[in-house]
Amino acid sequence: MASPLRSLVYDDNRYHKAFQLFLERSSEHQCMKDFIHNILPDILASIGNGKPHLNVIGVGSGDGRIDLEMFSELHQKHPGAMVDYEVVEPSSQQLHCYKGSCSDLDYIIFKWNKMTAIEFEKQWKLKEITKKIDFIHMIQMLYYVNDVEATITFFRSLLAPNGKLLIILVSGESGWGKLWQTFRGQICACEIAQCTTTADVKSILDAGGVQYKSYVLPSQMDITECFTEGDESGELLLDFLTEVDHFSQTASPQLKADVLKLLRDPACSREADGKVVFNNNLEVVVVDSPR
Repeated sequence: MASPLRSLVYDDNRYHKAFQLFLERSSEHQCMKDFIHNILPDILASIGNGKPHLNVIGVGSGDGRIDLEMFSELHQKHPGAMVDYEVVEPSSQQLHCYKGSCSDLDYIIFKWNKMTAIEFEKQWKLKEITKKIDFIHMIQMLYYVNDVEATITFFRSLLAPNGKLLIILVSGESGWGKLWQTFRGQICACEIAQCTTTADVKSILDAGGVQYKSYVLPSQMDITECFTEGDESGELLLDFLTEVDHFSQTASPQLKADVLKLLRDPACSREADGKVVFNNNLEVVVVDSPR
């Protein structure tokens, strides 16, 4: 039976509010920044073969905050290179924020693509574009495609000989992984992937014999407000956790109770100093170009 629940992704305004609250309550961006400034530089140094021009694609770049951190490291490793950068992002709000924060990057030529990854793929193939890409990143976006394997395969096919595809998603061992494993059929029931973790990605890559490296990024999120009935912030966080628009109002009482019970379970969270702290661990998968 199809789920009557509506995906949060279809409500752009509420998704944006929930996402901003999630960033406030979690260490998500900080753990990404730690990876970008401590591990990513060596990965970026391996691309390009000294070329004066680099091609980069950001798939689901959001408001660009994380992109800007990566550009800093890319520029340090390739200080003389110009960068052609394709931004792929379907949200008007996020693109507006991004455009307002990157005006002083004179070594980057931006091309703005207000579209989904699937629409970008269709356009790329229609135009029969043949250029190869040195670096592609897909950060927290594979939840929003309808065929994860096909999307990874397409973008990997664009890589230059020593190019890299960087994927960041929640870890299969995180609270998200436990939540989705338990309720996949009830809250992840629309046509897009949604309940995807790095365990799924690595399984796909392993089956195809694709070489990659992975790095776990420890992260946590304060979800205490989720357990206060009617709390506005708690309801937004619940929406974000379940990816369901107005979860508290549209889920059955039993489903809501079961989700809240699991969120408080040690499999997903720990309790400390009166707070419920959710395991928000991420994982980075860095994929090599086809040989």
